[in-house]
Amino acid sequence: MSKSDLKEIHVVGGGMAGTEATWQIAQAGVPVVLHEMRPVRKTEAHQGEGLAELVCSNSFRSDDYENNAVGLLHEEMRRMDSLIMSCAAKHMVPAGGALAVDRNDFSDEVTKRLEDHPLVTIKREEVSALPPEEWDSVIIATGPLTSESMSEVIASITGEEYLAFFDAIAPIVYKDSINFDKAWFQSRYDKVGPGGDGADYINCPMNKEQYETFIQALIDSEKTDFKEWEENTPYFEGCLPIEVMASRGVETLRFGPMKPVGLSNPHSDEEPYAVVQLRQDNKLGTIYNIVGFQTKMKYGAQMEIIRAIPGLEEAEFARLGGLHRNTFLKSPKLLDHSLRMKPMPRLRFAGQITGVEGYVESAASGLMAGRFAAAERLGKDLPAPPITTAHGALINHVTGGADAKTFQPMNVNFGIFPNIPKGPGKKLKKKDRKPLYSKRALEDLKTWLDENQ
Repeated sequence: MSKSDLKEIHVVGGGMAGTEATWQIAQAGVPVVLHEMRPVRKTEAHQGEGLAELVCSNSFRSDDYENNAVGLLHEEMRRMDSLIMSCAAKHMVPAGGALAVDRNDFSDEVTKRLEDHPLVTIKREEVSALPPEEWDSVIIATGPLTSESMSEVIASITGEEYLAFFDAIAPIVYKDSINFDKAWFQSRYDKVGPGGDGADYINCPMNKEQYETFIQALIDSEKTDFKEWEENTPYFEGCLPIEVMASRGVETLRFGPMKPVGLSNPHSDEEPYAVVQLRQDNKLGTIYNIVGFQTKMKYGAQMEIIRAIPGLEEAEFARLGGLHRNTFLKSPKLLDHSLRMKPMPRLRFAGQITGVEGYVESAASGLMAGRFAAAERLGKDLPAPPITTAHGALINHVTGGADAKTFQPMNVNFGIFPNIPKGPGKKLKKKDRKPLYSKRALEDLKTWLDENQ
C-alpha cells in the first residue's frame, strides 16, 4: 500500500498537543484530519480562533538544556522536527533565560503551516460523541479545557471518575502605562537567554511595609465564586492563584514569584524587600504579563491591588486574570506506553488531559502520540523512547511511573528520570548531576532515533 492510499488518522483538539501530533503524522507521510471546535464552540479561556493558542503565559520556560529538564525537552523536540519549537524559534521575544513567544504570531504560524500541509485536513467542528468505529485511529488532545460532553464520553468508556483542578491566568498590562521612574529592566542575575540581552524583565520593587500591606490586600480581596460542583476541586500546585499562595504565609510569595534575589534597583540604594516581575508578551514589546500573578480575584479587586504595586499605579490592562476548570485522566491506570486507552485501544490521548502539565510537555506528549499513531498506520512497531530521555520520562510517569491513587499533573523535571549511576569517589552535587542527565538523554535519544527511522 502506498502512502497516498493510507487511511487517515483523526486528531481531536487543535491546541499544543493536537497540532504537534497532526504535524508528526503528516510528516511521516500519513493523511490526518484535525478537528478543532473553535470558533463553532468557544471555551472559557480562549480568545481567538487560531490553533495552538496560548491562554495563560507566553513562556515555554527555561531554554537551558544542560541544566534544566524543560530546556532538555525543548532540545529533544527540536531534534524530532517539532512544529511547536520551530514556530517558537521564529516568533520568540526576549525573556531572560526563558523561551517566550509573541502569542498571536506564534498561533498564526502554527495555523498556516498546518493549513498549507498537503496531508492535513482541518475541520472546524466539535466532536461531542464517541468517535465512530470507522475512525480506527484517533488521538484525543482536547486539553485541560475538554468540553463537558467529551468528558462524559471519556468517563463512559473508562468507567473511571475523571479528576479536575483549577488553573488561573495572569493579568497582562500595557508597557506604556508602567512608571519607569520606579520600575526598571533587568533579568535575574543579568542572565542572557534566547532572544534576550540580560535585561528582559520589568521589575517593580517593594519595601517591607508595602509588601506586607500587599499580602493582606490579596488575602482580603473579593474572589470569584465557585459553582457547587467546583467547591472541592483541587488546584494544580504548579499554577496556584497568587491569593492562595499569599494565604499560605506572609513569606510565601517573597520566596516564590516575588523573590528579590539577583536584582538591584537603579533608582535606590535600598535593596528591594520583594520584586514583582513582568515578562514581555508580544514581539512588539507593547504588553507584559505579570509573572506568577495568576488569580481568581474579581476584576475590580485585581485592578485596585495591582495598581498599589510601585510602578503600576496607572497600569492599563490588555487582559485581566481569570480562572478555569481543567480535567485530566487517571492515566497510570488507563493508558499504555504508546498512550492508547486500554479499554479502547483505537483511542490515544495526548496533552494536558493525560496529566502532563505545561505548554511544552503537552506538545511533547502530542509529538509522541503522533509518532506512535503514524508508525502503527505504517505497520511499524515504535517503542517508547528510553526513560532516560525527557520524552521517555514523561511518558513513563503518566503511564505507570506515578501512583494512580495520588496522580496529579506533573511538569517535566529531573526527579522523574532514572538516577545517574554512582561512580567511585565523592558524591556528585545536584548542580553537577543535571548536565549528566542531559548528556545521557541526548545520547540515548540519538540511539533511539537511529534505530527507529
